Amino acid sequence: MKLSEEIFKALRCPKCMAILKSEDALLVCSNNDCKKIFPVINNIPVLINEENSVFRISDFTEMRETYFKTTIVNKNPIKKAIVAFIPSIGKNIKAQENYSNFARKLLSYSSNPKVLILGGSIIGEGMEPLIENPSIILYESDISFGPRTQFILDSHNIPFTNEYFDGVVVQAVLEHVLDPFRCVQEIYRVLKKDGLVYAETPFMQQVHGGRYDFHRFTHLGHRRLFRNFSEIESGAVCGPGMALAWSYKYFIKSFFSSKKTRIPLYPIIHLTSFFLKYFDYYLINKPGTLDAASAYYFCGQKSDFPLEDSELLKLYKGIM
Repeated sequence: MKLSEEIFKALRCPKCMAILKSEDALLVCSNNDCKKIFPVINNIPVLINEENSVFRISDFTEMRETYFKTTIVNKNPIKKAIVAFIPSIGKNIKAQENYSNFARKLLSYSSNPKVLILGGSIIGEGMEPLIENPSIILYESDISFGPRTQFILDSHNIPFTNEYFDGVVVQAVLEHVLDPFRCVQEIYRVLKKDGLVYAETPFMQQVHGGRYDFHRFTHLGHRRLFRNFSEIESGAVCGPGMALAWSYKYFIKSFFSSKKTRIPLYPIIHLTSFFLKYFDYYLINKPGTLDAASAYYFCGQKSDFPLEDSELLKLYKGIM
């Protein structure tokens, strides 16, 4: 198992948070009342607390076909080529700029900041400023095996010791977890004092994860989710043009109940609506976009002073 001594010391049992011991290709909880055993598959630890997750360790040891595995890892190469040819209806306007700012902020606190990426089996949109900076140490985790997966974990129980990371990134993940508030509590726990979080979560988006899609947030709802963090910056990351294109696409799809009949429609739908996303370059910072965005972002710093709900209402910046 190829884990550095530092990382190994930081890992914890996702159920009881006890220290883990290495035994052959297994990680074993040192707590005699727990003694949970976690496999290591292709040098990737599978650290799932089955009592608090929709996933089972056997999903990974037996390589079961889950949504994330089939769509992200094993996508048909012909289908990938077709998808690449069809223009996308979505555009993340702010991510690259936001990640550049996030990286600069991290490096102002530490010369080699440690950053946990939740949902990091592939590179997130606009994440290049973070990925390509050699001074930033990335811990890339997911609940699926992918080209960048280093740890399999469920963010309801992050298997790392308290206050270990300088930053946590959670992009397009919190809509797919059962309890986003619990996950943000875990993010808070593993961050160092004054640690930073960067999150992107959808608002006006239809179901895009099948049975693994649970939540949406308004701008203020997203802010309350991170109430234990002081805000550095927040706003729309994907605008109302993208939201309109998604609604149009799902409106057309709703007329057809068979996946086979829907597939031939995709090129037509995309070719007749992709241009809507370009309006977002103009709209992204408009006040009305805070009421109509496809997705929001939040960048914040761990704080000892939670945002009061009475103060939350004063943060509304839309035009209703």
